Amino acid sequence: MELKLINAQGQVSGSVAGSDALFAREYNEALVHQLVTAYLANARSGNRAQKNRAEVKHSTKKPWRQKGTGRARSGMTSSPLWRKGGRAFPNKPDENFSQKINRKMYRAGMATILSQLVRDERLFVIDSLSAATPKTKEFAEQVKNLGLEQVLFITKQLDENVYLSSRNLPNVLVLEATQTDPYSLLRYKKVVLTKEAVAQLEEQWV
Repeated sequence: MELKLINAQGQVSGSVAGSDALFAREYNEALVHQLVTAYLANARSGNRAQKNRAEVKHSTKKPWRQKGTGRARSGMTSSPLWRKGGRAFPNKPDENFSQKINRKMYRAGMATILSQLVRDERLFVIDSLSAATPKTKEFAEQVKNLGLEQVLFITKQLDENVYLSSRNLPNVLVLEATQTDPYSLLRYKKVVLTKEAVAQLEEQWV
């Protein structure tokens, strides 16, 4: 598979050979959905807490007598049926949202996403990504010259100046190849890999 190589002005200047196993895989929508769902679920933290009927503040006094009122019988105001009552099955902070994805499925899913990005002409390759100084304005101008608005850059190793220059740009994200995730690949309109990152991804997932 030939990947489009672009220059500093965002113009196609050549091509880079990529592995067919990683960049020319048939699209599998069900696998991609499962992969992204599992990734987002694994990123969740159990921070929801609700009270059961023993934990809510309530009186143990019977609201009204058992018979003769015409109303349904009731024994305690902490009932889940009552307003401000306890929850029958409350959420707890130790709730586990994680989902398991096999390594083989993960590799296949990432290859599927990258292949679809190539077909949609959303994935490009550049020689390298660098910044002379940690200046956001200069890096923003560099991204603008590439003709890209919302872009994900993937490098083999994240340069400190690039990290400092890009972290305040809302529509730009720079990741190392080992940190690449399915959600980020799908979230950004364009994905730009360095030549070294292409080789690194092939080493990881092929």
